Amino acid sequence: MSRFTVSSTLARAALRALCPLLLLGSLSVVFAQQPAPPVNAQPTAPGRGGRGPVPVDSRVQVRMHHFAETNEDIPYALFVSSKVDPKKNAPMIVTLHGLGGTHTTMMRPVALDLAEAGGYILVAPMGYNPRGWYGIRRGAPRGAAAPPPNAAPAAPGRALPPTLNGANDPPNVRELSEKETLEVIDLVRKEFKVDDDRTYLMGHSMGGAGTLYLAVKYSKQWAAIAVLAPAAFSLDPNSLAKIPKMPVMLVHGDMDTVVPLSWSRPWVEEMRSLKMPHEYIEVPGGDHGTVITSHQAEIFAFFAKHKR
Repeated sequence: MSRFTVSSTLARAALRALCPLLLLGSLSVVFAQQPAPPVNAQPTAPGRGGRGPVPVDSRVQVRMHHFAETNEDIPYALFVSSKVDPKKNAPMIVTLHGLGGTHTTMMRPVALDLAEAGGYILVAPMGYNPRGWYGIRRGAPRGAAAPPPNAAPAAPGRALPPTLNGANDPPNVRELSEKETLEVIDLVRKEFKVDDDRTYLMGHSMGGAGTLYLAVKYSKQWAAIAVLAPAAFSLDPNSLAKIPKMPVMLVHGDMDTVVPLSWSRPWVEEMRSLKMPHEYIEVPGGDHGTVITSHQAEIFAFFAKHKR
């Protein structure tokens, strides 16, 4: 046998012995690269169609309630400051998520820290599902020729994901969203001593539009409202004439490409025209998502200044 044949034979034997080790090492690398599951992640409730598990601060209570209207169990999120005295009326903030979000979307640590410091109850309804629009009826956007769809427009040539397209939603999904939101608020009111003169409403994007809609329709429930990049495409700024004394804070980023700043400016102009108590923050460099947390301190300070 030649030296070359012996060397080749030994090489093949060494390679066969080494292969399992190489495979094991490769698998170790692959598994090491897999992201760890989020801590305290809350799965989306069956049939709700949210964006999936969201890491939830351990201070948040994720609850379920039975919505008799559709015979479904629907989640909501609740935070109660350690400063809340069960024998005294506590201030409450209702916070509404945007399109495709869930009951946990607005429960960010910065909001929880501020709610804790201020002694607030902070409650976040689902609004029936991620696409409910909190009761806002479909209609033509201001200055547009056709009514908007039940969801945000898709990029050219791209289909909307199931969480946004609403293809399987009941035809009265918006009505259900409004009812479910109000039901959650009532549940919290029955459980805790809530100060009716210090109950506030805030929301982002779809939730910002929902805030404007519910503020006008149920004006006696709120001491003040805050809207973040409101997707108020089918609402009329002139509706503010029904609530001329309602304190309003509006926050919008000048780099928002989802809901351009031009949609909020008419609302600000109407507030000024009506001499409404209001504050407007136009965030330089702010986009659609960053405004959820960028000015929470100012919002909480604004709420603290106003009682019904």
